[in-house]
Amino acid sequence: MTLPFGAAAARLCGQAALLLGWRPAEFWAATPEELGCILSAHAPDRGESMDRRTLDKMMERESDG
Repeated sequence: MTLPFGAAAARLCGQAALLLGWRPAEFWAATPEELGCILSAHAPDRGESMDRRTLDKMMERESDG
């Protein structure tokens, strides 16, 4: 479900206030890219994915027989 612009902006403004301590003026002065960069810094690092060769080696090393 997609929120109308006003509702989505109000929600993001509230999240920026809670997470970043931003007041509405700071939220509206930021570009979407700036907000995204700042919020991505708060996100946990997902690390790198494992390729099939690494998985096979790990399974072989950790097998019970």
